[in-house]
Amino acid sequence: MNFDLTSFLPYLLNQAAEAASLDFQREYKARYGMLRTEWRVLFHLGRYGDMSARDIVERAMIHKTKVSRAVAALEGRRFLTRKSVEEDRRREVLSLTPAGREAFAELTALAEKHDVALMQGVSAEDAAVVRRVLRGIAGL
Repeated sequence: MNFDLTSFLPYLLNQAAEAASLDFQREYKARYGMLRTEWRVLFHLGRYGDMSARDIVERAMIHKTKVSRAVAALEGRRFLTRKSVEEDRRREVLSLTPAGREAFAELTALAEKHDVALMQGVSAEDAAVVRRVLRGIAGL
């Protein structure tokens, strides 16, 4: 059997994800000093509203330790606040601050431009197929 790693779908998906996110990663790191997990936590709070770290872990499929570190970093930059839940003191609700909402708005606009640039030269039909297939693989 001649196994070709470059044709192995998980390898291709990983390589494509890394290549596609690299330029955008430079943007949020240069502007805000953020790491990828911090951007993803900020995105989830900006997109879906207040939620717990556990909600982000489940929705974003990120390990809880990484989310915890990202929350601490974003709180340190004053992009989010934590508030204990009265009924369950172990649970906290995370909320974006005005600075966090501003960063989210700026980075979301940059993400949209980055997305358009990635698909430049790809027909609308092919772009739709790529997105549909990737959503199916991801179970979205």
